Order: sequence, then structure tokens, then C-alpha cells
Amino acid sequence: MSTTLALAAQASLLEINATLFVELIAFILMVLVLGHYVYPLIISVAESRQKQIEQQLAVAEQARLDAQTRLAEATAQLEEARGQASDIIEGAKRSGDQLRAELSQKAHEEAARLTELAGQEIESERLRALESVRGEVADLVVAATEKVVGETLDDERHRKLIDKAIREVGKSGDRSR
Repeated sequence: MSTTLALAAQASLLEINATLFVELIAFILMVLVLGHYVYPLIISVAESRQKQIEQQLAVAEQARLDAQTRLAEATAQLEEARGQASDIIEGAKRSGDQLRAELSQKAHEEAARLTELAGQEIESERLRALESVRGEVADLVVAATEKVVGETLDDERHRKLIDKAIREVGKSGDRSR
């Protein structure tokens, strides 16, 4: 154990002697020189770097605000364009509905006109057919009367007989409808 203590005493970390004072003085001189010449340079470089970073941050913040403003404007324009597109689509739908209604109305009017025209043509044809039948009936009546009576009728008797036959045909035609 005594050898261990002797070794510990020899291995002491701090021995106070002349080299310690020289090292202490050199250290203090080095701190003073560094503090007087080097430290201000380091501080000025650090401060200029800090100002540069602050300026870059300010520029970046301004760019971010500008970007947000442009984004808001673009969003507003997009919404306005969507609104206009919606209005255009709605207008086109209304125009299409109106056009469809107009075309439908015109088609109904045309159909009614054609139906009326067809009805008039049918009535005209019916009257022509009726006149034709009356004429044929009158001829048949005259022919039959001549055969039955065996003589030719004078005009007045002929007219009376034809009018009577037409009235009878008209009555029978009215009953068949």
C-alpha cells in the first residue's frame, strides 16, 4: 500500500511551480489578444450573417405573403369563373327548355292545322261523293222511272222526282251515321 501512496503522490495532477505561472500568464495574454482583436471580428461576422439571415427571412416572409395574396386572387378568379360557367350552363339550359317548348308548341300548332286541313279535305270529299251519289241516284231514278212508267217525263215532273229521291237518300244517309 505504501507503494500505491507513493505513486499517487508522484502522479498529482497539479503541481504549483514556475511553469504553471508562465502557462497562466500566456493563457491570460492569449485571451486578451483574442478578446481584443479576434473576438470583435468574429462578432462582426456573426452579426452581419445574422442580419443577412434576418433579411433573407424578411424576403421569404414577404414572398410567402405575396404568394398567399396571389393564391387568394387566383382562388377568387376561379370561383368567379365557376360562377360564370354555372350561369352560362343555366342560361343554356333555359334557352334549350324555351326552344324545346317553342318547337313543341309549333309542332302542336302544325298538327292542329294539318288535322283541320285534313278534316276540311275529308268534308269536301264527302260532299263531292255525296253530290256524285245524288247525281247517280237521280240518273238511276230517272232510268228506273222511265222503265216503270214507260214514258219520258217532262222537266217539271223530272225535277220533282229527283228532289224527292235526293231527300230520301239524304234521310237514309243521315240515319246511317
